[in-house]
Amino acid sequence: MDLITLREALEASWSAKTSYGGVWEEGNPALGQCYPTSRVVQHFLPTSEIVKGTVWTGVRHEIHFWCELTVGDGTVALDLTWQQFPPGSVVTARETLDRDDLGDSPATVARCDLLLSDVEAYLDLDGR
Repeated sequence: MDLITLREALEASWSAKTSYGGVWEEGNPALGQCYPTSRVVQHFLPTSEIVKGTVWTGVRHEIHFWCELTVGDGTVALDLTWQQFPPGSVVTARETLDRDDLGDSPATVARCDLLLSDVEAYLDLDGR
C-alpha cells in the first residue's frame, strides 16, 4: 500500500464518528483519530506494531497511538495523526502493544471498523 494514498484515504475518512469521544475540531481533523488510524495502518501494513505513548504538548500530557515498522535493524514511526499536536510536542513515554491482546471495547472496535470501511470505500478496493 502506498502510504501517501493511505494517508489521503484516512484523512478523507476521519469524522466525529471515528474519533475518540466524538471530538471534532475544524482545522484539526486528526484530533482523536490516532487509535483507529493506527489500527487501519496495521490492517494495510500487517507487520507494523501499534505503539501507545504519552505526548507532552507544553501544557499537558496526552495519550497517543501510532505505528512502528521494523526496517532492517531499526524501526520507523508511522504516525499519520501527529499533526493534531502543537509544534514542540514531544513523546515522553512509549510501549508497544500486544497485537493479540488489545482489549478494545465494543465502542472502540466499532470506531475502528467504521474507519476501515470508509477508507476501503475511498480506495474503492471492491471495485478494483
